[in-house]
Amino acid sequence: MDKTFTIQQSFKGAKTMGTLYLVPTPIGNMQDMTLRALETLKRVDLICSEDTRNTLRLLNHFEIKVPQESFHEHNSQEKIPKLLDFLKAGQSIAQVSDAGMPSISDPGHDLVRACIEREIEVVALPGPSAGITALIASGLAPQPHVFYGFLPRKRGEQQKFLSSKVNYPETQIFYESPFRVADTLENILKVYGDRPVVLVRELTKIYEEYRRGTISEVLDSLTQHPLKGECLIIVSGAKEQVLETIAPELSPIEAVKMLIEEGSKPNAAIKQVAKERSLNRQALYAEFHDL
Repeated sequence: MDKTFTIQQSFKGAKTMGTLYLVPTPIGNMQDMTLRALETLKRVDLICSEDTRNTLRLLNHFEIKVPQESFHEHNSQEKIPKLLDFLKAGQSIAQVSDAGMPSISDPGHDLVRACIEREIEVVALPGPSAGITALIASGLAPQPHVFYGFLPRKRGEQQKFLSSKVNYPETQIFYESPFRVADTLENILKVYGDRPVVLVRELTKIYEEYRRGTISEVLDSLTQHPLKGECLIIVSGAKEQVLETIAPELSPIEAVKMLIEEGSKPNAAIKQVAKERSLNRQALYAEFHDL
């Protein structure tokens, strides 16, 4: 039987193996590097970097001379055994991403799992995170929230993904390329309706910008002021519905109309009402559209 329960005491007891340190790096402003992160990078034996050229600029800035090992999504599986041997030999590793927290939208999670399976200690340092940093200044509800990272790129797959999240009450956080932001917002508008949204770019940098408004308003702003730089999208969660408490007073069609007035798209409203009332969705669709 596989062993599933373990206790890691990160800073107590004798150590026979090295430690994997997950070290956050600045998402833009070099001054966001913490003293503990700097000290950790200076004393480990190896730094695993998503892009060694990018990390070298950071290391040079702080005069850190520790060697690097390239570790990214295209080579992670072939590198993990070598890194595990390195750790088992008693040497420590710091894993960094290009910006922010390791394991978030990078292959660090696979290395973390591999270390845990072999009872190699994993120590995470707190630090910059673009999603949380933007969320607390967005003006949208900071909790509860869900972080999804990058959405699927293909329109159909993206709309399918969004359709499965349309009724989530949590504030939703997405990363996106500036070249795809407009298309992604169009898809969110189509599936979610015209909800409040915050589009954030160049976080912590000189051109840091928050565009707050409805999805349609933010889309309109893009025609006048196109985006450059790194972006993320924060979308308000679905409004709380009161169908369960007032269901006896509303017919299915009235319930659909109420949801549409609250901002839902007709098809999404029909789907939700049909599900909550255990009705045939196609029949409700036909009745709503007088088919």
